[in-house]
Amino acid sequence: MIQVQTVLNIADNTGAKKIMCIRILNCGARKYATIGDIIIGVVKQCNPHMLTHKSEVIRAVIVRTKKNVRRQNGFCIQFDENAAVLIQKDGSPRGTRIFGPIARELRDKNFMRIISLAPEVV
Repeated sequence: MIQVQTVLNIADNTGAKKIMCIRILNCGARKYATIGDIIIGVVKQCNPHMLTHKSEVIRAVIVRTKKNVRRQNGFCIQFDENAAVLIQKDGSPRGTRIFGPIARELRDKNFMRIISLAPEVV
C-alpha cells in the first residue's frame, strides 16, 4: 500500500533512483495505492546527466509493493521493495529497459508495453 509521502525505488533506466509519492490518481476516497495504480511523484534521487532531474514532477505506475496482494486463485504475492516505473501521459514507459520482476496485475490495467519490457512477470 502506497500513500502520500511514501518513497519508492524506480525500476527503469530513466535515471531516477527514488521518487516520493505526492498524489494518487483516480483513487476516489481511497487513501492507498496498490499494484497497477498511477501516482504523481517528485524525483528525490537521480543519476547525473540523464533524462530525469531532481525535483522534477513525474507520473509513475506502481509495479511492486511490500504489502501482499491477493489474487483470484487464492495466492498472495509480495515483493521485497516498493517500486514504480515512470510513464508518460498516454501510459507508455519513459525508459527503454525495466529491471526486476513485474506483477501480472499490470496486464489487467492495460500496461502491455511495460509487461513486454520486463524480464520476468510474476
